[in-house]
Amino acid sequence: MTIPIVSAGAEPQLGQAPKDVQHYMRAGTLGLPALPPLSLYVHLPWCLKKCPYCDFNSHEQRAGSEGGVPEQRYIDALMADLEASLPLIWGRTVHSVFIGGGTPSLFSPESIDRLISGLRARLRMEPDCEITMEANPGTFEKDRFKAFRHAGVTRLSIGVQSFDDRFLSALGRVHNGEQARAAVQEAAASFETFNLDIMYALPGQTQADLVKDLETALSFKPPHISIYHLTIEPNTYFAKFPPVIPEDDAAYDMLDCITAMTGAHGMQRYEISAYARDGHQCFHNTNYWQFGDYLGIGAGAHGKLSFAHRVVRQVKLRDPQRYMDAALAGHVLASDEDVRRKDLPFEYMLNALRLRGGFAIQDYLDRTGLPISSIRAALDTAEKKGLITRSASHVTPTERGFDFLNDLQELFLGEA
Repeated sequence: MTIPIVSAGAEPQLGQAPKDVQHYMRAGTLGLPALPPLSLYVHLPWCLKKCPYCDFNSHEQRAGSEGGVPEQRYIDALMADLEASLPLIWGRTVHSVFIGGGTPSLFSPESIDRLISGLRARLRMEPDCEITMEANPGTFEKDRFKAFRHAGVTRLSIGVQSFDDRFLSALGRVHNGEQARAAVQEAAASFETFNLDIMYALPGQTQADLVKDLETALSFKPPHISIYHLTIEPNTYFAKFPPVIPEDDAAYDMLDCITAMTGAHGMQRYEISAYARDGHQCFHNTNYWQFGDYLGIGAGAHGKLSFAHRVVRQVKLRDPQRYMDAALAGHVLASDEDVRRKDLPFEYMLNALRLRGGFAIQDYLDRTGLPISSIRAALDTAEKKGLITRSASHVTPTERGFDFLNDLQELFLGEA
């Protein structure tokens, strides 16, 4: 259920040392009246096998003791990375933590316990802080999920993708359908809330196949499901050797089926790819979608932080070995840049318009520091095209706006 904030790409040979906090507090062109909620993203980059569709910063675990996952050293690096960033978030409360990857469940429960204990020792965290961890059925063993719960994880997100062996094989997944069902059963027994990641429009998939997959998923009564259309991303195996996937019209029919079936089971579509029962919406992802702040630690992790006069995006070095060396030496930043004023409307709308409930205009003003005049023309155009409805206080995408979300978002490019 991770928002795709960890990506491949070129980076400098040497990481940057963090700037003094006064650099971020200097005068600028924005005026943010208040800071948004703060989350923490922790990236654990290793996996058993790189999936052919994945463009995240993930690295296959090597066999043998010399090349295995260096759990303890990596957690030492994470703590050093966090400590170097603490001046940027001093005094702020962390409302949610998301441990993504890669496959975080490759790490032992003892290491996850050490990680979460280290976070709690260094951060002001809400007493009921949502702590989500991604897990894959291929790394599942009996009672392992229960041990993660005891380590402090409050929400598990399971990368099921499908329960059908044919499609799991086509996606290059390391687990089979039986393992997926066993993992979901264990999660349901160990966690009050959990998420299933499912994909659709898979190579060779029909609507009947999708219905069967969803019936299996819904039989476990999951509190939350994230359902993603398979997309062919650049710099992936599928980009070089693209599979044949269902046509757009067939994929739209599948999406209609997903919305109907989840709705019949008491789940509401609160974001374009997210369905939840009441009280089980993911706070962490919602904070992304509402242009909240998040500090990113770990190899290739991205972060977005607000200050009185600017919004800053940071990226950490992405190669795990270089990251560990650099974090322990205090030079872990690959990039650290202010978001340009003219890019803020699009950056805000890129996620806020994914929400079924839209956004409050006051939230836009508070989180970008821009006046309403910066988006008035785009809002007028979107309303005339039937892509949104709006009141004096709120903007909501219509069904047409949801169906043509890219067109709606693009109206806000270069607005400020």
